Amino acid sequence: MSKPLKSYRKREIAGHTLSPESLVMGFGYDPFMSEGSIKPPIFMTSTFAFKSARDGEALFRRLAGRREEGDPEDADLIYTRFNNPNMEVLEDRLTLYDDGEAALAFSSGMSAITTALFACAEPGTGILHSSPLYGASEVFIRTFMPGWGVRSAEFDAWSTEDQILKAARDAVAQFGPISVIFTESPANPTNALVDISACARVADVLEKETGRRPVLMCDNTMMGPIGHKPLRHGADLALYSLTKYVGGHSDLIAGGIVGNEEILTKVRRMRNYLGTMLDSHSCWLLTRSLETVQLRMERAFSNARVCANYLKGHPNVAQVMYPEFLAADDPQRKVFEEQCDAAGATFSFDVKGGKEAAFRMLDKLQLIKLAVSLGGTESLMCHPGSTTHSAVPADVRARIGFTDGLIRFSVGIEAPDDLIVDLKQALEHV
Repeated sequence: MSKPLKSYRKREIAGHTLSPESLVMGFGYDPFMSEGSIKPPIFMTSTFAFKSARDGEALFRRLAGRREEGDPEDADLIYTRFNNPNMEVLEDRLTLYDDGEAALAFSSGMSAITTALFACAEPGTGILHSSPLYGASEVFIRTFMPGWGVRSAEFDAWSTEDQILKAARDAVAQFGPISVIFTESPANPTNALVDISACARVADVLEKETGRRPVLMCDNTMMGPIGHKPLRHGADLALYSLTKYVGGHSDLIAGGIVGNEEILTKVRRMRNYLGTMLDSHSCWLLTRSLETVQLRMERAFSNARVCANYLKGHPNVAQVMYPEFLAADDPQRKVFEEQCDAAGATFSFDVKGGKEAAFRMLDKLQLIKLAVSLGGTESLMCHPGSTTHSAVPADVRARIGFTDGLIRFSVGIEAPDDLIVDLKQALEHV
C-alpha cells in the first residue's frame, strides 16, 4: 500500500458533501490494497522496498524538495521516520473535522508544539504568545527558546485586538520580527478564550509593517476538534495533544497538527530531522478512535454541563470556570459565541479553603480518578498548581486568576447521576 486510491479520498456522493463522521470510516484507505481488509492493518516495518534504484533516487529527491520532471507525482513509501501507511491514513483523516489542507502526526502533543516552533521560529525572531498556556508550553517558550535565539512576549488571553497589536508592536521594537503568534484557546486550565480572528488581523498588520506575517498557531487541546475549529477563524495551524479527546481512551500518547499545507511542509521537514513522528501502532489506534470521537465528545459535553451546573450552586465552590457561565456583558462571552460550537468537557473550579481543602476533596473521590491528563472516557481531576502547572511562576498564576484551590475537571462519559453523587460526597469533606 502506498498512496491511497483517489476514489477513497472523495468527499461527495452524487453531489452531496459527506460529513466528517461519515468520512472517518474509510477516507484515505483502499481495502483492496490490503487483501480486502475493511480496517487498515498495522504496518510494523521500519523500511519499504523500492521498485527500482532510480525510483529510490527520485523518492529521496522529492523528500528533499528537489523533484525533477518525470519523477512520480505521488510520494511513495521510504522509511517509517518519513512516512508509513498508518500515518498517512491517520493524517488524511485528521484533516476532516478541522477542514485543513494537510495534517501531521507526532509522538506527543509537546513534540507537535516544539517541532512546529523549531520549524517556524528561527533564531533572531520572537514569539508572541497568549497567557495562560499549558505548563510545559509556557516553560518551553519562556526558558528554552531563548537559548535557541528566540525571545518571547505575551498578552493575556482575554486581550482585545488593540491590546494584542500593542503587545506585538512592543515586541517587534524590543527584539525584531515576530515569527509566531502562539495561542491556546480555550486555555488550560482556566478556559480563558483567545480571539483568534483578532490575532489573524494582527498578523496581517505585522506583515504590512514589517514585511513578515507571523504563523498563527492555536493549541486546541482543551476543547478538541468537535467544539472549536481555530482554522475557521484565521489560524494557520491547529495543534493537538491527540492523547486527549481524539485518542480518548487514555491508552496512548500522540500529537497532531492540522492546517496550511505550505507551512506544514516546513514542519514535516523538521519532524524528519528530529524524529518526532508517531509510531504505526499508535497511528492505527488513533484511526480507530477517530471513528467515535464525535459520539464520545458530545456525551462528555453533556455530562460536563450537568456537573458544572451542580458545582456552580455548591456552597463549598467559589467559582466555576465554564464558558457557558460567562456573563452577557463579558467580552469573553462574545468570543465564546463566535468561535465555539460547544462549552467543552474540561473546566476548572475553585474550592473554598485553598490548596488543603482542594486536596481533601480530591483524596475522597471514588468514581472520578485523581490523575493528570484530560479527554478520556473516564472522568479525571487534578490540582494543576501542584502538578501540570507547578513550574508556572506564582505571579503569573495570580495574574490569570489561577488560585491555590483550583481543580481541573475532565468530564468523561459515565452516567451523569453517578458523577454528581461522587462530587457531592467528596465536597462534604472540604
